[in-house]
Amino acid sequence: MAYFGLQNNWVPFAFLTGGFFSALAGFFGMKTATYASARTANAAKDSLNKGLQVAFRSGAVMGLVVVGLALLDISAWYLVLDHFIENAEPGHKLIMITTTMLTFGMGASTQALFARVGGGIYTKAADVGADLVGKVEAGIPEDDPRNPATIADNVGDNVGDVAGMGADLYESYCGSILATAALGASAFALNPAMQAKAVFAPMIIAAIGVFLSILGIFLVRTGENADMKKLMAALNRGVNVSALLIALFTFVIFYLLGFESWLGLSFSVISGLLAGIIIGQGTEYFTSHSFSPTRKIAESGKTGPATVIISGMGTGMISTFIPVITIALAILFSYLCATGFDVQQMMSGENLSMGLYGIGIAAVGMLSTLGITLATDAYGPIADNALDALGNTTAATGKGFAIGSAALTALALLASYIEEIKIGMLRLGETVLEFADGSNSVEIGKAGFADFMNYYQVTLMNPKVLVGIFIGSMMAFLFCGLTMNAVGRAAQKMVEEVRRQFREIAGILEGTGTPDYAKCVEISTKGAQREMLLPSLLAIAIPIVTGVVLGVPGVMGLLAGGLGSGFVLAVFMANSGGAWDNAKKFVEEGNLGGKGSQVHKATVVGDTVGDPFKDTSGPSLNILIKLMSMISIVMAGLTVAWSLL
Repeated sequence: MAYFGLQNNWVPFAFLTGGFFSALAGFFGMKTATYASARTANAAKDSLNKGLQVAFRSGAVMGLVVVGLALLDISAWYLVLDHFIENAEPGHKLIMITTTMLTFGMGASTQALFARVGGGIYTKAADVGADLVGKVEAGIPEDDPRNPATIADNVGDNVGDVAGMGADLYESYCGSILATAALGASAFALNPAMQAKAVFAPMIIAAIGVFLSILGIFLVRTGENADMKKLMAALNRGVNVSALLIALFTFVIFYLLGFESWLGLSFSVISGLLAGIIIGQGTEYFTSHSFSPTRKIAESGKTGPATVIISGMGTGMISTFIPVITIALAILFSYLCATGFDVQQMMSGENLSMGLYGIGIAAVGMLSTLGITLATDAYGPIADNALDALGNTTAATGKGFAIGSAALTALALLASYIEEIKIGMLRLGETVLEFADGSNSVEIGKAGFADFMNYYQVTLMNPKVLVGIFIGSMMAFLFCGLTMNAVGRAAQKMVEEVRRQFREIAGILEGTGTPDYAKCVEISTKGAQREMLLPSLLAIAIPIVTGVVLGVPGVMGLLAGGLGSGFVLAVFMANSGGAWDNAKKFVEEGNLGGKGSQVHKATVVGDTVGDPFKDTSGPSLNILIKLMSMISIVMAGLTVAWSLL
């Protein structure tokens, strides 16, 4: 595309750096998690607080590496593009820079899909095999060294929840900053002095957020004999203090930058921060066994596995209302704050660019404390098994946060897609939008979002938009179905292998024989690499095909449908899986008959179903949402040049 003039020549290189830094963040995180796991178990022998701090601060390495590499990548690309892009008008230069930078998110998204889907299939194939044969059939504890699949299971936790989540939030973090910068460049195109400040504002907020995250990390501590609520309170203290401080700093940042609407934009950031905290608290309520929803799932195990599955799915479905309502309110509030609470202006579509900038800056606000928020997720695999139930809840909270940030970021990316369409049209030599209804034409360089919506007839009455919405909605379910079946097929092979080893290798269960761990690792590795190909290729191909066949209206529908269905489905799957897992942990702590009871066996089955829900299909959906947006942005030139309808 770059060779044929359909894309900026810098984009292929931006794509590569995005993928490289995303992979590098995962690599550093996994190295740290591997070193920290044994140290956490050792520290937990002496003190609960020591175990918590070793695990959490090790997880914080992942969080700080992600935000550090992301800001490094953004800063380096800005300097390079600012130096080489010269032949542009003052207002247009920053638009070209920000939209070009935005495309390296496609590299990060593609790498995140590899890490999250591949890692999810890897870990859950091992986990399901280890649980079904080891715990249910052989009656040995979780992570028992006599279980041949236990090494693959523990490796997989790091692959999925450290490298996978790190790569996932790396691209969310970059996407939110760059989409907001691109929106700021567009909103202030006629005011070059403020345009530069609007571009740098999200970067400054993110940079200050790094230092405040470090402060929050050192606030995480607890007393001995703390229960789950107190442990979660210790983690929440660090997150909430960081969020409060970044909220206060935001007012100072926008005021010193000289924004006329500095107060409104500050409240837009706060709406994003609050949304992240509320989603985290809601996820904790529905997945922690300190609260009634998960305990009720455990109690349903008295009547067998079927009722555990039913109650877990019902709980997951109900849990979607908190994130959805929260994100909806955050979108409306951040938009109104940025536009001075002028509802009439919102209804008429005036000052749309400023409102969208407010939504983008809310996404930046939500992710500004990523250094500590990601630590709560990477903490999970490190703490497993020393502080396991808490790790399950923090992992579920991290997933809820990632999904919520994906929803806000995707909305900003939708607006950025229109900017890329504008640049694509200019690159092809078009200068004027000629409206089909015969109304006055508009110069492309001066056209706003509403002009492009009108020109391409992006309305619900346009069948191309409706078809796109249906395809986007279908993509979420198709993607989940493919990844769930992938886990199922890989897990079947793992179950057969574990049974074979118990049957053929003498003395494994007695502790005198040595299991063949490497064979199970090989099954997980090959299964993940093979099974991830089809869903990943579909996620890349569908936006391109939709753009070529249905044009811009079809792509807008596709992204809207994928965002709506993917967001809700991801929350449902992540929360159901987390609740099933902690229902099992609740029984294993000695409740309702404890380990080995019929209730325990029923909740193990629920946990086994929940494993691919929460660690493969659900978390992969937020990457799918953003990847489809990123691919659409990168392929905008192709869509403009070659669309058939």
